[in-house]
Amino acid sequence: MSKEIQRAQTPAIVEDLGTKMVFLVGPRQCGKTTLANQILADEGGAYFSWDVDAHRRALREGALPEDKHLWVFDELHKQKTWRNWLKGQFDLHRARHSILVTGSARLDVYHRGGDSLQGRYFLHHLHPFTLAEAAGIVRPLSSLDQLPARVVDGGPAAGAAVLRDLLRLGGFPEPFLSGSDRQAARWRRSYGATLVREDIRDLEALHDLDKIQLLYERLPACVGSTLSINALREDLEVAFETVRNWLLILDRTYATLRVAPLGAPRIRAVKKTQKLYLWDWARVESEGARFENLLAVHLLRLCDFAGDVLGESLELRYFRDVLGHEVDFVLLRRGKPWIAIEAKSGGGVAVGAGFNYLLERMRFPLALRVGLGTTGHVVSPSINGTPVHCMPAHQFLAALV
Repeated sequence: MSKEIQRAQTPAIVEDLGTKMVFLVGPRQCGKTTLANQILADEGGAYFSWDVDAHRRALREGALPEDKHLWVFDELHKQKTWRNWLKGQFDLHRARHSILVTGSARLDVYHRGGDSLQGRYFLHHLHPFTLAEAAGIVRPLSSLDQLPARVVDGGPAAGAAVLRDLLRLGGFPEPFLSGSDRQAARWRRSYGATLVREDIRDLEALHDLDKIQLLYERLPACVGSTLSINALREDLEVAFETVRNWLLILDRTYATLRVAPLGAPRIRAVKKTQKLYLWDWARVESEGARFENLLAVHLLRLCDFAGDVLGESLELRYFRDVLGHEVDFVLLRRGKPWIAIEAKSGGGVAVGAGFNYLLERMRFPLALRVGLGTTGHVVSPSINGTPVHCMPAHQFLAALV
């Protein structure tokens, strides 16, 4: 299955490098270095990683090649005063050089220097492969206005096989491109240990890495339900605030992501309880929860693309009320309800009670029941003026970026 997969935001990154620095962030081993090297091959330049001794010495000494137009700095956030150093390099060389900075932690969080880089960079998020990327479906999206019609039209049927591989192997390049369950399992064991023992150790002043490793291993069972920090605290026998802080660290290092509730008072929605998902959805054993997790990452990818490339505000939420009615995902465009999405691992076209409850009380331009086992596209009767489309998951995902 080895092949070069084109990433959706590559043209936007190249364009942005012409005016400012670009920060490319995302989970470790999701393809940031590969993408940077592809851009280097096309544009010409030099690559420096803070994890390589010789590169680290060159950066400390300021020995940067003047004859290379593009400079790529990888894992620079591990240097204590990286923001001040980077600001100086950009201000001094911006007329002659472009700068691409990559990192496997949130570069907008780990600002350990004192000076601000505000206004000097564009932020781009790189995710694991989406179905559209993995299937080679190139459909430029220049505005979110295009998306509803594109979703209703559906993507190519060829995406069904790719979706099966993504669910089985995950979306990270190495396990996905291996095409092997055994190789994916070996990669997954190494990935978790390296994330905790190296990345988190390097970035956080923590000593109890064994229990953070236990927390990391416990989290797949939390996917698909609302997050209970109290339950995790009892399992690990540590304080509530300790687990809360560890979860924030896992968020910052792209091990986990969280979705906040849609807290509208008139529908008696819960306002604080979040849902937790994993960037590596293949760690989740239950097929239904794994599918929901995959869908969450794809929708977050759409939200990040909207902000990074289109300059639009798109938020991912879920709905749950005090009576237990629940809808898996709600997309808010400019803060207003836009698309409601119900994820089902089986077939059929029946709409759930929670979906009906929300749509009867809040109007959306579009509602979707996305089924892993659904074989055809059916338009159900509208609910409160909202059209409801029941469609196969692979066709919905192929319409995204």
